[in-house]
Amino acid sequence: MLESDLINDLQTRGMRLVDPRVGNESRRGGAGPSDHKAVTIGETTVMVPVHTAPAFESPYLVEAPDGAGRSRVTRDGAEVAKVRFPSRPRFYDLKTAEGVPYNQIAVLHSRDVLATTVLQTCIRYESRKKTCQFCSIGQSLAAGRTIAHKTPWQLAEVAKAAVELDGVRHMVMTTGTPKGPDRGAAVLAESARAIKAAVDLPIQAQCEPPEDDAWHQRMKDDGVDALGMHLEAVTPEVRTRIMPGKASVPLTKYYSSFEAAVKVFGRGQVSTYILAGLGDSAEEILAMGERLCAMGVYPFVVPFVPISGTPLESHPAPSAEFMASVLRPLGQMIVAAGMRSEDIKAGCGRCGACSALSTYEKLKVPA
Repeated sequence: MLESDLINDLQTRGMRLVDPRVGNESRRGGAGPSDHKAVTIGETTVMVPVHTAPAFESPYLVEAPDGAGRSRVTRDGAEVAKVRFPSRPRFYDLKTAEGVPYNQIAVLHSRDVLATTVLQTCIRYESRKKTCQFCSIGQSLAAGRTIAHKTPWQLAEVAKAAVELDGVRHMVMTTGTPKGPDRGAAVLAESARAIKAAVDLPIQAQCEPPEDDAWHQRMKDDGVDALGMHLEAVTPEVRTRIMPGKASVPLTKYYSSFEAAVKVFGRGQVSTYILAGLGDSAEEILAMGERLCAMGVYPFVVPFVPISGTPLESHPAPSAEFMASVLRPLGQMIVAAGMRSEDIKAGCGRCGACSALSTYEKLKVPA
């Protein structure tokens, strides 16, 4: 099996651990790749579900590591790969002067990307009638694993330590959507300015499209290098059903904001997150991908992962075959548009750990 296909299969089916304590700390709740563990296959580090319903029934079993720190991955008793788990980051052992653990302010995703949710509250999460049904942003806050608002100075302190102690190479800052027309752009700009004053670290900011496109330039001026504005679903019907609050921002606003942002950040430095498996067909996702590539927006398509405690916890994950039918042609579409993941300055697309998309970009097209 090709590495790209194996990663795709692991990310849709998940994996079972002989010893759940093996390897790095898993992500539970919050924003981003929740209920996952980071695992390195060959030279590629990816996030694989371990705490989801599909993972509990996965055909993939990860054995205890050998003396060299490698673990066998088996399927039906046959070895399919050897993997390694990244070690616990050293900055996790530090606290701020106020006693806040650094890993409640920001965490390591994959091997070299620092990630944080600046505001761990969201206007879309306040009402079950408006919430994005896949979102677990409030879970880690309720469990005491994070704090509600990370100040710019806290973020700068942690980012500097993560670079110096653990070799972090870029940073992702997302946020719950606050009240107000900037939709989070203001707090992201303020945070980026403080981080850049402390350490030279490429930053991606992620928020809903601000009402005023002038915020794109303000964020860039304050140190944001790349911008993510996430569609999640690509058709109006699925958007309204899955995320009724966020769907109040129409696709037309996303398109106009994408165009304005590309003028500021450049082609390939603006991206959007698309969750495959929520109801959009492969053809609909690929049609959106084609439109985004033409605009200079990187379409980061990832498999939907049902997270425990959310309204969609029992929703099935997409099949590996469905994901391959999207990621194979999309990878070639992205290459043809001149927007490889490795050229993104910072963020989810550059990290690539939540999807096999970047590995499909590297596949040669048959002559």
